[in-house]
Amino acid sequence: MQRTRFEFPGAQGHALAGLLEIPDTGEYVAMALFAHCFTCGKDSAAASRIARQLVDQGIAVLRFDFTGLGSSDGEFANTNFSSNIEDLLAASAWLQEHHRAPRLLIGHSLGGAAVLAAAQQMDCVEAVATIAAPSTATHVRHLFADDREEIRRQGHARVDLAGRPFTVKAQFLDDLEKWNSADHINNLRKALIVFHSPVDELVDVSEAAAIYQAAMHPKSFISLDDADHMLSRSEDAVYVANVLVAWATRYL
Repeated sequence: MQRTRFEFPGAQGHALAGLLEIPDTGEYVAMALFAHCFTCGKDSAAASRIARQLVDQGIAVLRFDFTGLGSSDGEFANTNFSSNIEDLLAASAWLQEHHRAPRLLIGHSLGGAAVLAAAQQMDCVEAVATIAAPSTATHVRHLFADDREEIRRQGHARVDLAGRPFTVKAQFLDDLEKWNSADHINNLRKALIVFHSPVDELVDVSEAAAIYQAAMHPKSFISLDDADHMLSRSEDAVYVANVLVAWATRYL
């Protein structure tokens, strides 16, 4: 495949690190935009494996690091769920100007919640896929439960997330409260497929049920059997990609 690393301006004006992968022939059926999981990055195992498999089957993929994460500029402390959505819109605009507008949005974990919110502002998008995603952004509040009082009292706190320290400000918690409802999913008006494992220990499968129930048809649900939240086994990521391609051909 052809792989191009580049930077583009994000919602807050910072340079965001992107990786565009397309088939060797330069021809592809559609462009997909991938949103990584919370505090992860574009080079996570799940994102990398799913993207490669999609490209092998004729779908180009842009994955990028949200502001303040991975190789992108900016400070994580100054970001929130809304800024993630705005970064997705910026990535879509860049694609539309320099390549092709994305027709497929894919989001892993909190990235799935972000694509559900961003899709309504992207007329070019025809299909959306979520993987191990919560129905609302407020689901991640439990990650700050022990630090919430300090964040509110001091305006910020150093929080351990997935084994790494991050500064979380009160504005992040305030922004999450704006996304405490799944009502916007009812207005998605895009084809939707929901991937989720019934044994996911980080985001319960009931969140997938909430997404599915809130969405209008056409919609599909795929159980990921015994996969973990991060799709750490390569065969689980490959399975997601293969099913996604088969499903998406009906809509793209």
